[in-house]
Amino acid sequence: MKTFNLRHLRIFETIASCSSFSRAAEQLGMSQPAVSMQVRQLESDLGVVLFEPPQRQRLTDAGQDLLLHARVILAQSRAAEEAMAVYEAEATGGARGARGLLHLGVVSTAHYFAPRLLHEFHRLHPDVRLKLTVAKRNEVLSMLQEHRLDLAISGYPPSEADVEAASFARHPHCIVAPPDHPLARRKRLSWNDLRDEHFIFRESGSATRQFFEHLLQSQSIQVRIGMELAGNETIKQAVMCGMGISFLSAHSFQVELAAGLMVVLDVVDMPKHIDWCFVQRRDTVLTGVNAAFRQFVFEQGAALAACKVG
Repeated sequence: MKTFNLRHLRIFETIASCSSFSRAAEQLGMSQPAVSMQVRQLESDLGVVLFEPPQRQRLTDAGQDLLLHARVILAQSRAAEEAMAVYEAEATGGARGARGLLHLGVVSTAHYFAPRLLHEFHRLHPDVRLKLTVAKRNEVLSMLQEHRLDLAISGYPPSEADVEAASFARHPHCIVAPPDHPLARRKRLSWNDLRDEHFIFRESGSATRQFFEHLLQSQSIQVRIGMELAGNETIKQAVMCGMGISFLSAHSFQVELAAGLMVVLDVVDMPKHIDWCFVQRRDTVLTGVNAAFRQFVFEQGAALAACKVG
């Protein structure tokens, strides 16, 4: 078997991630025939078929195995390039600082403050290239474990996930209502005051839904599920037009709260908090730009992620 090169692996990994030769060619800035030729060369060097014929859109077993290794190799290659770039800049008289690509994955609710984090980090490290991926928690964790992401911001991951997490900020949740709701003017509401209200729930499987259900269970109460909607933005619209009240992350309604389009109900022992976590793979020692971002998050992340709760 011949030694394969990083260029072949990058092309192969891009095709596998895009599930399309044509889309991969566009992303790589190459022609589709050139991409196909590189893959055929890689298959010839390895002596295996990587994509199932005839459409060649699905990976063979050999292709799936290679993809796992390719992502690890490419991630380590990027880390080495970034580490050497620092010394190169110093040797040529440039400032010594983080360089390279920072690919951060965040769960959907974190996208309300993640751009602010990246903006402030980029001000300190202008030579860093930024990429932000927003997805559901299980997707973010999967991408992290498969080396398609470098770092992530999420709630605590499942205990069985092959990642480690450390909290850096508090994540408040409140019960919100339209400004003209009868409970909006009342103080020190109890949970009994909420029993007959129509609650708008997040979709099953969301971290907010799980947190709220755990809260209800700990309070030994039930509330009326008026409807179930997917996503914070849809729920906010439903609340603002008077379809019910909801339990939401405080990050998600800062604009509506400031504009007077939504209010936080004054419920005893609220808001409730969980943690925002910095998540990385257990088997990876962070270096270069990733290590710099981790330090930045633990030094400034709590302040940049802070939000009003009423």
